[in-house]
Amino acid sequence: MVKLNGKSVYKGIAVGPVVVLDHREQKVKRSKVENPEEEIVRVGQAVKVAQLQLHKLYKKAVVEVGENSAAIFEVHQMMLEDDDYLEAIHNMIRTEMVGAEYAVAVTGDNFAEMFAGMDDDYMKARAADVKDISNRLIQCLSGRGENNLDFAEPSVVVADDLSPSETVQMDKEKILAFVTVHGSANSHTAILARMMNIPALIGVPVDLEQIRPGMKAIVDGMQGEVIFDPVASVCEDAQCRIDKEKEKLRLLQELKGKENVTLSGKRMNIYANIGGVGDVGYVLENDAGGIGLFRSEFLYLGREDFPTEEEQLQAYRQVLQTMGEKKVIIRTLDIGADKQVDYFNLGKEENPALGYRAIRICLKQPDIFKTQLRALFRAAVHGNLSVMYPMITSTEEVEKIYAIVEEVKKELEEAQAPFKVPEQGIMIETPAAVMISDSLAQMVDFFSIGTNDLTQYTLAIDRQNAKLDDFYNPHHEAILRMIQMVVRSAHKYGKWAGICGELGADLELTEAFVRMGVDELSVSPSMVLPLRKCIRELA
Repeated sequence: MVKLNGKSVYKGIAVGPVVVLDHREQKVKRSKVENPEEEIVRVGQAVKVAQLQLHKLYKKAVVEVGENSAAIFEVHQMMLEDDDYLEAIHNMIRTEMVGAEYAVAVTGDNFAEMFAGMDDDYMKARAADVKDISNRLIQCLSGRGENNLDFAEPSVVVADDLSPSETVQMDKEKILAFVTVHGSANSHTAILARMMNIPALIGVPVDLEQIRPGMKAIVDGMQGEVIFDPVASVCEDAQCRIDKEKEKLRLLQELKGKENVTLSGKRMNIYANIGGVGDVGYVLENDAGGIGLFRSEFLYLGREDFPTEEEQLQAYRQVLQTMGEKKVIIRTLDIGADKQVDYFNLGKEENPALGYRAIRICLKQPDIFKTQLRALFRAAVHGNLSVMYPMITSTEEVEKIYAIVEEVKKELEEAQAPFKVPEQGIMIETPAAVMISDSLAQMVDFFSIGTNDLTQYTLAIDRQNAKLDDFYNPHHEAILRMIQMVVRSAHKYGKWAGICGELGADLELTEAFVRMGVDELSVSPSMVLPLRKCIRELA
């Protein structure tokens, strides 16, 4: 039995088998072999296993994201069959008498370097693909299996860290808990854990190479610890605690259908934050009044190219139709900072959190923005849609947005496509927006306060830097004063103001938000009922 401590980002307790996602750079040692032909046979066997994996991934992706997005797995299958690639591996094994893993690694590096040096953009993109298939082959050769995000059974996910694109691809029904070596309390892994109501630990000093896939683990978000290979008595104690937590959840279920109203009659809208179409089930399951933040950038992650207007329309329409008359607020893409996408070609920045991201990309590359707006406006006829724009710092930016909106309206009118311009609001997540909120309130329909970034920019703290977690204080008096200021500016001009950042789910501040006059709190679906309980008990 091995017990390790970490920082809890969502309380709760879970027991289950471990799945290790170790995507650190694979180190392959050069080793001499006596029989190169045996190594070549091993390569052939690994190729067959890799092709089966890719075929399975293709079929899954077709169902979940469509044929266009799934095509990358077909490309990888074809590259695995490329004669030049395989002959280069075979030749290195025979001439240098080296192991199959080393030959695949070197060949992958050589081919990737060759593709990266080409002038054609399509061929340059193949550099990442050949590295990907080489890593997959090495995994198959070493018997480590693949970093498959489709688990056979509900599991505890153990990883060095998880990217937004990885978390969005996972089958969320199969995740019991997260345990990561790195990451911060404000990472997307943490946000996903809170949305799914599952325990999660970060900063756990676990040696991934020592963890056996399938071994049992207990993740205790209450105590901030994970126990690998627990003895029977410890498992029994954990199960008792899990049963008690289930009873608490059962009592919360009795609040479904009840109003979000304090004992003195003050009402509050409670909405839910989601990252994609597949998360709508959590919204309905937890009885949220609507969707206060649909992070549309997740449609852009885990892909090789931009989602088309029709692909976006299908996703937005599906969410709107499923939610019926309930409000759905979709944030336009917030790519950049911690959400990097290769095909955007954003380049390396010294300080990406303060760099080229969100609305700045949309205004500098209006074709990307207009494609999304066309899809949103066409989808608006299918439900109760509102659109909000992130990272606003000036009235001039809002004016530029409205000018592009007018262009999009004309394009849709000329195409005779049914559409509707929905309610338009902005996110307040920069100190600049707070200070001019009275001017902005006269231009938009609503405010949604993004407390994650607002706290980051106000306190000058990178919220993705785990070393600064002790300095990251979302309860800082400056943050609370800013929220009050924004609410007053909105109400002065008859507009509503909500909070869609993680602070909205902080039950220690719920009473303060009610007193401030905050109109709406949008939280992880799992926090809707606990927040409702808190509000109904307020005097």
